[in-house]
Amino acid sequence: MGFFRELPDLNYQSPLSRRSSSDEYVKVKNLFRRVKLRDDLQSTFTAFDKYQIADGARPDLVAEELYGRADLDWVVIISAGIVNIRNDWPLSDRDIYRFSEEKYGIQNLSSIKYYETTEVKDSQGRLIMPAGKVVDKTFTIPNPSNALDTLNPVAGITNYEYEVIKNNKKRGIYILKKIYLQQFLNDMRKIMYYDKSSQYVNERLIRTENTRNTML
Repeated sequence: MGFFRELPDLNYQSPLSRRSSSDEYVKVKNLFRRVKLRDDLQSTFTAFDKYQIADGARPDLVAEELYGRADLDWVVIISAGIVNIRNDWPLSDRDIYRFSEEKYGIQNLSSIKYYETTEVKDSQGRLIMPAGKVVDKTFTIPNPSNALDTLNPVAGITNYEYEVIKNNKKRGIYILKKIYLQQFLNDMRKIMYYDKSSQYVNERLIRTENTRNTML
């Protein structure tokens, strides 16, 4: 992921047992440096495009398609508001089946997890009951075609269908438009520079306190 190349460095006292002295440091990436979209961009709907993640598409493939650079996968992730890529990025159809099988067992994939309404309209095409409302199995409504009758507009959702529905909801994300990409990159790189402080080495490097020396 190209994001780690953008992170500034941090000289941290060496935890290695083979270090040659107490003054030895190791250079690591400063993972505490976090990036987010500017508030004025984040609150502007026109700065984003709605995007539907295709089956099996990875963030780097989406970045290649939209920005022409696979290493901008982290821009896709940040602009989509994804915090945990493992949980928030949709699985492929094959992987969601395997996940469901491991979670429920193959014998329970078709077991009913819950019930939801199906769509009902009257003779004039007016919506009486929208689809997708979670209800009990015995839920009924008056029949719009016969006042003396009732309908049971209910369908069972299996464990596997539930996981597929939940996974598919993750496919619809918002992506920063390409015209705002360079502005975002410039702002992000400014954030990655260090201000002068007691830890300052240069604008891309700071050094932590060496507790081995200060405790002597």
